[in-house]
Amino acid sequence: MAETDSAETDLAETESIVSMRGIGKRFAAVKALDEVSFDVKPGELIAICGENGAGKSTLMKILSGVITDYDGTLAIDGKPIRFTGTRDAEEAGISIIHQELNLVEQLSVAANVFLGREKTTAFLFRDDRAMQREAGALLAQLECSVSPSALAGTLRVGDQQLVEIAKALSLNSRILVMDEPTSALTESEVDRLIRVIAKLRERGTTILYISHKMEEVFQLSNRIVVLRDGRFIAQLNTSETNAREITHLMVGREIESLDLGEKPTRGHRLLSVRELSLPWPGHARGYRLKDISFDLYQGEVLGIAGLMGAGRTELLECLFGAAPMAPSGQIHLEDRPIRPRHPSEALAAGMALVTEDRKRLGIFTAMNVGRNITLCELASMRRGLGVNGSLERTAANSMVDKLQIKTAGLQAAITSLSGGNQQKCILGRWLLTKPKILLLDDPTRGVDVGAKAELYQIIRQLCAEGLGVIVTSSELPEILTLSDRIMVLSEGRQTALFSREEATQEKILEAATMSVA
Repeated sequence: MAETDSAETDLAETESIVSMRGIGKRFAAVKALDEVSFDVKPGELIAICGENGAGKSTLMKILSGVITDYDGTLAIDGKPIRFTGTRDAEEAGISIIHQELNLVEQLSVAANVFLGREKTTAFLFRDDRAMQREAGALLAQLECSVSPSALAGTLRVGDQQLVEIAKALSLNSRILVMDEPTSALTESEVDRLIRVIAKLRERGTTILYISHKMEEVFQLSNRIVVLRDGRFIAQLNTSETNAREITHLMVGREIESLDLGEKPTRGHRLLSVRELSLPWPGHARGYRLKDISFDLYQGEVLGIAGLMGAGRTELLECLFGAAPMAPSGQIHLEDRPIRPRHPSEALAAGMALVTEDRKRLGIFTAMNVGRNITLCELASMRRGLGVNGSLERTAANSMVDKLQIKTAGLQAAITSLSGGNQQKCILGRWLLTKPKILLLDDPTRGVDVGAKAELYQIIRQLCAEGLGVIVTSSELPEILTLSDRIMVLSEGRQTALFSREEATQEKILEAATMSVA
């Protein structure tokens, strides 16, 4: 059970549902939080803003009982309390939707929703029908068509996120923490979530909402709390501030319109794809991709736009030999025909893929920062029967410096890094392989405005060094910022190919919603 401090304190105000005073947390040499204090009133939606590494997620993990070892005082309903785990927090009416999805992939959607709170029959047998029925009703509130009996591991990231939200809704929490809940959702799914949030607030739910998307922050919140480098910077009424001021407070400097510098000169053709198709047995449509054709040139960024389910990820998986079955069509890399059946073959040919699902397919949680970076190049560092430690450290440090990765050191746990810095480690891993073509699947998902600018500049520099880059993104402004050309997919078909000069958000959306039946 939670340990409640009975000592009288003026730190918790009775009119606040949540009070934090002097919250501090250190991970080894890194101070994640430093004397953070603020209050939340019942029924409010408070936006928590800050760059990656600012301490937002750490603070919310303390509130939700994920982190129990910290300095300072947390009070709920005016009573100082210290949770010993997430179950304590749930009993106090607090639940969290994590940025990194937390589902058990081998269990069904319904089993994940009620994990640890399984429903039983009168004879104490697990009642799968009741759980599926109630999970289905929760998903219906989100206007989500996922079957409650489907395995969580078979769902795409956007659907998994909706299952996480359904799980939180099933707890009927008084206080709901949402950590980047829309980072993998389409625009229509975001609209649905906003409608759900409105219903939650009507019944008095208090929401703490972490987001890097300023449009969401200003649409949803009453107040905005800004953190920077683990410290409380400001708390402002949303109606009395603007995105420019919040961004300035987040990064400690002004961010003007992003200037990526001079566009690299387009070189020779690196990649030629003709009539690429990927079947979808058992589905009414019959294909995930059909007749996709395009070219990629040296020094170029080709953006792939489309709604969730359009086939963006599947296209990159086909190129990287990671598709669930062999695609048909022709792929030529520098005029050499290739047909990668496995990622190792694509890697040998000169391709690299940074996946959209950082937790499941990107980082190796049991390995430290250094080994996560060097993993794909360990064979080249072998000396005798083992890996030469000096060579490995030099290689890893070169990527830490090149990509400006914020870490306590190469021995630090990869999980101690912010999402943006984890993403940089994955990018560094692939850059060590010296690829000719870099495939980036929604590379800035869950990354703050400052880190996005850094990643954009890194991508532009890589193009200047002669790479060709294919990037997907669910954010149209990002596609328009990064891309030299933009290919649009709708339901697995190619519906448009724009130059940067002729592309607009309106044209892309029109092509992305085009019927291909």
